[in-house]
Amino acid sequence: MKTAIYPGTFDPLTNGHLDLIERASKLFARLIVLVGENTAKKPLFNVDERIKMIKDSIKHLKNVTVDSNSELTVEYARKHNVNILVRGVRAFADFEYELQMALMNRKLDENIETVFLMPKNEYSYLNSSLIKGIADFDADIKDFVPNAVIKMLKKKKIRG
Repeated sequence: MKTAIYPGTFDPLTNGHLDLIERASKLFARLIVLVGENTAKKPLFNVDERIKMIKDSIKHLKNVTVDSNSELTVEYARKHNVNILVRGVRAFADFEYELQMALMNRKLDENIETVFLMPKNEYSYLNSSLIKGIADFDADIKDFVPNAVIKMLKKKKIRG
């Protein structure tokens, strides 16, 4: 039974992320959603808040767990005996970046394989930065993010 890791910043989780989590959970016996502690990105939500939003949004998925990581994803994968990474690709620009990441990960550990998934069409343009930007202008984001994210954005005083 294969385990895969879906790494990302998830600041915040979008319906596109959730779509990929749900679909990957059907492909693998176990899926670890790995929240990156990348402080260079200056996230709006701290790691614990992001983990909570994800956990609240995936309660219906029994084979999915959430963890955090402050090291290279490859190192985390080695420590947890996982050799499959799941990455989302929305557009050609994503593919170029994700291909570079996949090749670098393979160079760092030749046992690491990357599986690319595309979100449903209705989520193909979503990203976390867009969500934060439009939420700040009080736009209705209920079609773009899970309810748990809307609640957390309101706590942060982002209108959403």
